[in-house]
Amino acid sequence: MAIQALFTVLGVLAVLLALGVPISYSIGISALAAIVQTVPPGVSVITGAQRIFVGMSTFSLTAIPFFILAGNLMNQGGIAKRLVDFVLALLGRLPGALLVTNIGANALFGAISGSASAAAAAVGSMVSESEAEQGYDAALCAATNGGSAPAGLLIPPSNALITYSLAAGGTSVAALFLAGYVPGLLWAAACMLTAVAFSVRRGYRGAPGKYDWKALLKATLRAIPALSLIVVVIGGIVGGIFTATEGSAIAVVYSLILGVLYRSISLRSFWEIVVRSAKMSGMIVFLIGVSNILGWVMAFTQIPQAISAALLGLTSNAFLILLIMNAILLVAGTFMDVTPAILIFTPLFLPVVQSFGMNPVQFGLILVYNLCIGNITPPVGNTLFVAIKIGRTSLGKVMPYMLGYYLMILVGLLLVTYVPFISLGLPRAAGLL
Repeated sequence: MAIQALFTVLGVLAVLLALGVPISYSIGISALAAIVQTVPPGVSVITGAQRIFVGMSTFSLTAIPFFILAGNLMNQGGIAKRLVDFVLALLGRLPGALLVTNIGANALFGAISGSASAAAAAVGSMVSESEAEQGYDAALCAATNGGSAPAGLLIPPSNALITYSLAAGGTSVAALFLAGYVPGLLWAAACMLTAVAFSVRRGYRGAPGKYDWKALLKATLRAIPALSLIVVVIGGIVGGIFTATEGSAIAVVYSLILGVLYRSISLRSFWEIVVRSAKMSGMIVFLIGVSNILGWVMAFTQIPQAISAALLGLTSNAFLILLIMNAILLVAGTFMDVTPAILIFTPLFLPVVQSFGMNPVQFGLILVYNLCIGNITPPVGNTLFVAIKIGRTSLGKVMPYMLGYYLMILVGLLLVTYVPFISLGLPRAAGLL
């Protein structure tokens, strides 16, 4: 029954996606197709409706719309320019200063906004003119911008990690948030090393003269209000002062106050931001609700147990099992967005890694890190195509540079996969594990 249900789900899902059916409908229909094989049609439809309602009525799910709204308020609030100036003042002496600045600002802005594409668009637009003036290769700049933007999705507050927490049956959001810092910074560091190597080879130098501490102080003071959002929200969640949902509401209030003080948000723009956030939230929450049907089908037909038995029957070597999983997730990530992929693959692979003692928090970071690579990998690769558009170049020119970034990012993935301390060190130090 498990194998039959699995092939039904995957087959129907693949056909619907190939026909261009939206992912939420595709997941729901494929799940119902599997249910009908085991229970009467009338019962299956009622069960599906119930599972959607249950999936969408989780209180902790409220954090996602709030963080989306906070991110959109920050996008409108002129935060990107302050972050770019701060990172340039801090790292501007390195070879390829503008490339390194792009990477650092992407990591910070992506964490604040919660969107890799928004980071690539906002930060890329800020640095592209200066890069052109200083003779930087447009394709290299686009590759750097696109390759580094997903780092912010790992650094909290992260909607991807909140989604994983729900899919994993309530894994601690506070632990996941703390666990995301080192992998996110590792991604950014891998991109910086690659950018510096390209810059040295092409002769791109950093800013001349002595280190300007006065400029750094000024840039830091201007960036502190935006950076404080991360400190306030994550500090409160980790410290037990408030929950992730309450922290997300605080983030909205903080972002709104900041936007008003910066005079970048009017009554009209605020309404537009709310409407845009509501549309984004509706899509994500509905997707989570529909995916709950799929989760129920998997549990009812024992698909995870069948996959676990198949993988463990193939090999009992945890190293090889994780390597196979990474390969599957990397391929899936090139065709699927992060959120639906998390909802599909968490119930499939989490029981497998738990069978050989892996902590769910570490697996969450492996999963999200893997799927973030899909953001910059064709044929979907939304973030990469945003960076190419901002850089006014082409995919053919960008891909040779992207190969260098892919290599270093994959090295980071292997470290996150096989060195538990990278993900679990901070949560353990904070007493969350």
